Amino acid sequence: MDRPAPAPSLSSRLVLRLLLALYRWKGWTIGLEAQLPAKCVVIGAPHTSNWDFIVFLGAMNDHGIRASFLGKHSLFRWPLARFMRDMGGIPVDRKAQGRNYVEQVVEEFARRDELALVIAPEGTRGAITKWRSGFYHIAVAAGVPIVPAWLDHARGVGHIGDPIEPTGDFARDMRTIAEFYHRAMPDHPKLAVLYRETGIA
Repeated sequence: MDRPAPAPSLSSRLVLRLLLALYRWKGWTIGLEAQLPAKCVVIGAPHTSNWDFIVFLGAMNDHGIRASFLGKHSLFRWPLARFMRDMGGIPVDRKAQGRNYVEQVVEEFARRDELALVIAPEGTRGAITKWRSGFYHIAVAAGVPIVPAWLDHARGVGHIGDPIEPTGDFARDMRTIAEFYHRAMPDHPKLAVLYRETGIA
């Protein structure tokens, strides 16, 4: 059982209030299909804007969910260490000897009673040729469901879908994920990469 997280610092609370105020000022509406499991990997796509972090932060706050995200371990040093952890950050050292980053995150899942880890599977706001598969390997190794979520910046709306239990069949599970996005955003140019990968027209 993990220890209770310390209360956020005053500066972190002030920054969080500012970010949530920006989210509400933009007037976003994010639907939630079902209550999230205590432990899960939430994938957010398409990743097209610096606002994505603020929107997901606001959405999770609206639905009473404490979201976490991965960050380079070098960012978790003074003077940013406390702030990064208060915002839900989890440090990952991609150059750690003997442990890859997937193993590090799986250990974090095992250590905690609750963890909703938000990951942008595209890995960048720019053009992509395929999704990164790290989120999938984390979910499979940790034995947790994948929760797909989408954002539409043009309309200021989004949705958090039903949990998907990974089967270990990567191609099959990715098609299930792609079908979720295709129903919501069939014509989005950035998601077209995912549709082509999984054979969805």
